[in-house]
Amino acid sequence: MSGNFNENKILSVAEIKELWSKTYSSEGKPDWSHIFPYYHENIVFKDSIQRIEGIEKFQAMCKRLSKRCKSLEMHIYHIIKTDNLVMMDWKMTMSFRIFPKKPIFGATRLTFDDSGKIIEQRDYYDLWGDIYDGIPIFRRVYRWFMRVFFG
Repeated sequence: MSGNFNENKILSVAEIKELWSKTYSSEGKPDWSHIFPYYHENIVFKDSIQRIEGIEKFQAMCKRLSKRCKSLEMHIYHIIKTDNLVMMDWKMTMSFRIFPKKPIFGATRLTFDDSGKIIEQRDYYDLWGDIYDGIPIFRRVYRWFMRVFFG
């Protein structure tokens, strides 16, 4: 793969796996700079805690996450692609400053526009459930709360 954005071409499954796998590393900080050219200037990013619009705000969010993380790894399990939509499920293992590594399981939906750029990214994950599962007292309380009120 050349690493250059190809106008009117949606990334292949192999290209997505290669690009996203290079983003995260068990050694050193994550780096998203090589995937930014594949995003539309009006990207809409949403996850469990935020909604961000525009490439500059998206890049700033990535920079903040990189700054906060001591380490960040991602393992992509599956990628499924249709005409302009990609879904992938993953395990992200991260550690913040003094805290040990903690896995978070989730999925990402990428929507491509007609020119092949990512116009929308939606990340799905249960941040608090995955974090609280590692803390015995919080795990029981959180899982009880979720079961009683949502299950």
